[in-house]
Amino acid sequence: MDLLIRNATLPDGARGIDIAIENGRIAAIGPGLQVHAHQEIDAAGDLATPPFVDAHFHMDATLSVGLPRVNRSGTLLEGISLWGELKPLLTQEALVERALQYCDWAVARGLLAIRSHVDVCDDRLLAVEALLQVKKQVAPYLDLQLVAFPQDGLLRIPSAFGNLKRAIAMGVDVVGGIPHFERTMADGAESVRLLCEFAADQGLRVDMHCDESDDPLSRHVETLAYHAHRLGMHGRVTGSHLTSMHSMDNYYVSKLLPLMHEADVAAIANPLINITLQGRHDSYPKRRGMTRVPELLAAGIDVAFGHDCVMDPWYSLGSGDMLEVAHMGLHVAQMTGQEAMHACFMAVTETPARILGLEGYGLQAGKHADLVILDADSTIEAIRLRAARRYVIRRGRVVSRSPAARATLNLPGRSGEIDFRLKRQDRSV
Repeated sequence: MDLLIRNATLPDGARGIDIAIENGRIAAIGPGLQVHAHQEIDAAGDLATPPFVDAHFHMDATLSVGLPRVNRSGTLLEGISLWGELKPLLTQEALVERALQYCDWAVARGLLAIRSHVDVCDDRLLAVEALLQVKKQVAPYLDLQLVAFPQDGLLRIPSAFGNLKRAIAMGVDVVGGIPHFERTMADGAESVRLLCEFAADQGLRVDMHCDESDDPLSRHVETLAYHAHRLGMHGRVTGSHLTSMHSMDNYYVSKLLPLMHEADVAAIANPLINITLQGRHDSYPKRRGMTRVPELLAAGIDVAFGHDCVMDPWYSLGSGDMLEVAHMGLHVAQMTGQEAMHACFMAVTETPARILGLEGYGLQAGKHADLVILDADSTIEAIRLRAARRYVIRRGRVVSRSPAARATLNLPGRSGEIDFRLKRQDRSV
């Protein structure tokens, strides 16, 4: 074997598991494997998980904070306006450089797959060309899936649909949209129809920014589910944000969720950004803004969490840490039960991998040897600590290492090295 990981804990709680890797794939997984390998890693009971997956990001804007100015209000609409000011100033070289720097951060955080929306409303398609170059360059160590995104509205911008089609022909993977940003509700619904029919004809997936609003009457996800079902696109359509659902009438939602389930439409919440940008017109009480994650899960709908923004016109914070995203999502959705917290971990690993259709993802024999060893012994502890990524492995090769989180104390009677984990032997009564 090329690599053998000893004594790992898996996300399902299984302990003492060995993982044997050969030729970039998992050859065997189980307790006490009797194999030899050129390299061994002792996980020492730490959590081994498939890599993190970000189902919703904007890599064309990342790390551009302060260009050409700062978003003073921190609002969604000023961010959109600021992005419009920045677009004419963009260069392909700068876009590529910032994206590659972010991909370095991502890999160090164990984030090995990203779905990034890329604006197609610039007739030059500069960002599309840049991110296609980045996608090719990072392919050995990160899966980058691109969404053709008409940021300024498919029908508001005369050239947007043509640009979107050009972007797809250039190699962009997924059809995007933003129906709530069209001039009217009717135009929004029409944009959903046009985009879904185009995607169905091309055999492509759909991922739309949908109802990113506090308006309870913004209901384009219903139209999205309708067309997904009508066109037989079950399992290939995603609604991102869905923040208006936070404000919708409960009776209407009781009808909407079964429609989404019937059409197999997935949902992506973006906890850091939703909790920041929504509710800005409220005084008190202020709405949280994030979509109804527990209710969507209870209805059998796939729900993933996305980072959305890192140091860009909309959000000046962020670091590419999907455990930070899960941590915020857990709190905002009040998902503090044991199973619910584990579901938040799944929302940044297995669920987005399923939504993106990643081939060979998972910790089973025959799958790609892509995994992360975390300085934690459970998925819940990993979220609590935003655990250090001791090893990040891509196709069986260690691509990043980080030290475990430790501190050295010099206290009266209590000196020495400590970590921040609650040891299993410490949990007795």
